[in-house]
Amino acid sequence: MNTAEILVLALLLDAALGEPRWLWQNLPHPAVLMGRAIGWADARFNAAPSQKLKGLVLVVTLVLAMALLGKLIALFGWLPQLVIVAILLAQRSLVDHVRAVGNALRLSLGGGRRSVAMIVGRDTAEMDQSAVARGAIESAAENLSDGVIAPAFWFLIAGLPGLLAYKIVNTADSMIGYRTPRHEQFGWAAARLDDVLNWIPARLTAVLIAATHRGLEDLRAIRRDASKHRSPNAGWPESAIARALDAAIAGPRAYDGEMRDFPYVNADGRKNLGPDDIDAACTALWQTWAAFLAITLVCTLF
Repeated sequence: MNTAEILVLALLLDAALGEPRWLWQNLPHPAVLMGRAIGWADARFNAAPSQKLKGLVLVVTLVLAMALLGKLIALFGWLPQLVIVAILLAQRSLVDHVRAVGNALRLSLGGGRRSVAMIVGRDTAEMDQSAVARGAIESAAENLSDGVIAPAFWFLIAGLPGLLAYKIVNTADSMIGYRTPRHEQFGWAAARLDDVLNWIPARLTAVLIAATHRGLEDLRAIRRDASKHRSPNAGWPESAIARALDAAIAGPRAYDGEMRDFPYVNADGRKNLGPDDIDAACTALWQTWAAFLAITLVCTLF
């Protein structure tokens, strides 16, 4: 069984089962184990002097270790690869978490705030309905790229070593890749490598969203709005889904009690958003997933 065939089955398995709660209540998820290793390294090595060098050595070590682990697991055939790939894809769980925000928001604004707080890092206590919906839609787009398309892409390109290497870098970026006094130096290498590894998947995600909705004629506008984003990659899927839904997303939001005046993505789109728009975003997630699955099926022929 070739890599593309394994990926097709893994995409379908993840879509069908998602993240079985009973399993991960009794066993540590691989992403949790990666996080523990990075947290230990952060506590052990993130100290002056030479924090940037130490962070670089850590990332190189983690990538090499994951690539070697992937090669070893691949020696046992297609079945363990299938299981691991399905576990490390996040399509079904992403849709479930995003849809939960819409369902909670239908019941009450407070419920929507509590639900969206589980998937975004911004302050949620003062959000209105539209801000809750925007947060859910942005999270849907960004996590579609780095939680589904990117790991699947790197598995297609480099097999299980590529997938595991990508996941450890992405996990490291989410933990230490911040411009804070503690992590600006130590997490520099993780953040930069994550930018590199997500460069193609983020743009591929945007193309797939556009192609399954309003068409590729939006790509010039998507590129223009993506350049406004503070991330070199996240703006692409966010801009694409904003246009797919005719919604203005991103915009001002608060972090740690401080309001930040970020620009809107697709500023001419609708700003009055609600649960139905979150549901539409979930539909867009599945349509984009289906387009990627179709591409993978074509790859099985080669």
